Amino acid sequence: MLLYQALNISRGDVVAFIGAGGKTATLLRLGDELTALGWRVLATTTNSLSADKLALMPRAMSTHAGEYAISQALSETGFVFLYDAIKQGDAYGAKPSWIVRLMDAVDSDVMLIEADSANGLPLKAPYDHEPLFPPETSLVVPTVSLSVLGQPLDEDHVYNADAIIARYGFPHEGRIRAPWVAQILRDESLGLKGIPDKARVVAYLNGTTTTQYGRNRARLIAKLALKNSRLSGVVMGNARATEPVYEIQRPLGAIVLAAGLSSRMGQSKILLPWSDDKTIIEHITDQLIRARIEQIHIITGHLANEVKTVLDPYDITLTYNRAYKSGEMLSSIKAGLRAMPREVSACFVVLGDQPRLNARVLNDLQMHYAEHGGDLLIPSFQMRRGHPILIGRKYWHEILMLNDKSTLRDFIIKHEAHIQYIPVESDSILRDVDTPQDYADERWRAGLK
Repeated sequence: MLLYQALNISRGDVVAFIGAGGKTATLLRLGDELTALGWRVLATTTNSLSADKLALMPRAMSTHAGEYAISQALSETGFVFLYDAIKQGDAYGAKPSWIVRLMDAVDSDVMLIEADSANGLPLKAPYDHEPLFPPETSLVVPTVSLSVLGQPLDEDHVYNADAIIARYGFPHEGRIRAPWVAQILRDESLGLKGIPDKARVVAYLNGTTTTQYGRNRARLIAKLALKNSRLSGVVMGNARATEPVYEIQRPLGAIVLAAGLSSRMGQSKILLPWSDDKTIIEHITDQLIRARIEQIHIITGHLANEVKTVLDPYDITLTYNRAYKSGEMLSSIKAGLRAMPREVSACFVVLGDQPRLNARVLNDLQMHYAEHGGDLLIPSFQMRRGHPILIGRKYWHEILMLNDKSTLRDFIIKHEAHIQYIPVESDSILRDVDTPQDYADERWRAGLK
């Protein structure tokens, strides 16, 4: 995956890079990608960078050259870095108040900004005067190089290490661990300091290795960093690789449909015993927790109090669907979507009566979403599609606007061309429990008495 895809860049964006461990390389890579698309890309710094780095830019020129000359340079190269002055070997950037006005004056598509300094180190804490953002900043990309893992926490390896030590009490020269990096990254006085309220924030873990161990360490940092809802995603990759994005971790949710009347069963099927002295709904909840899905919303209706009692030990959210008697499945999906926090980028729609659901299926879908994206993922077993379905936020408004006579199947058929089918090795995705015979069959398939 390319950076512009992972960061979801749009024309008119003002993108600020902060942090350490490859800001300039990441800015250059994103600029090159956008130029290849035919965009007109301006770049600058609100601080300073080494004048030697100007040679890395496709075109570098002074802001004093004038708007016409800058526009001409954009037409010739597509990517221009602007500086205000060069003093003592450093190139100083434009004033923040001037940046957006220039974008309009020279007809550029995007502005990329280095908003602080790190002296080439892989991790940093900001000083009081930084970072410096234009008020129009629409996307902020905090960067960290994972080469810092295992290095000593000192001024030779970390920019402003004393601020981190003072904040958290980490030992001076202690070997830097993955949870420390996540804690710094998500801290609003360190890694997220001063970011404008309306700006999206997507972090970049640069220098992620391709080994399984390296990827797992990066995933741990991403998961821990995403506990701050200010982050909408954490990208893992290497700015110098052919494809600079290996995967992107984003907050996911799950809507468990547990409101039905179970009329064909004759009793509440989700409360039927399954295994280990747990009910079907408890087993499904366990699988979602095992798959590390943070936002789990159980939609209740029929026998809501009994379901609440069974699930009381779990750290989940229960949402009562007042329309469960007449609204069918769609009304429960709508109730779940309305209850999802705004940072959630996609959510699973999970059947509450699918007792053989397992965490491996959920992990297969999550991994595909992290590595390839997509807004409509459906598992497939031997060319037959099933549940759970992963639906990106892109489609939520459309689902919420469906009339009462519509079904989720209508929505799926309409968007057939956009579905990504993910092969899985379990037929559990095909089977739910509607009748006593279904229940007996599923217990037999699961090897239960």
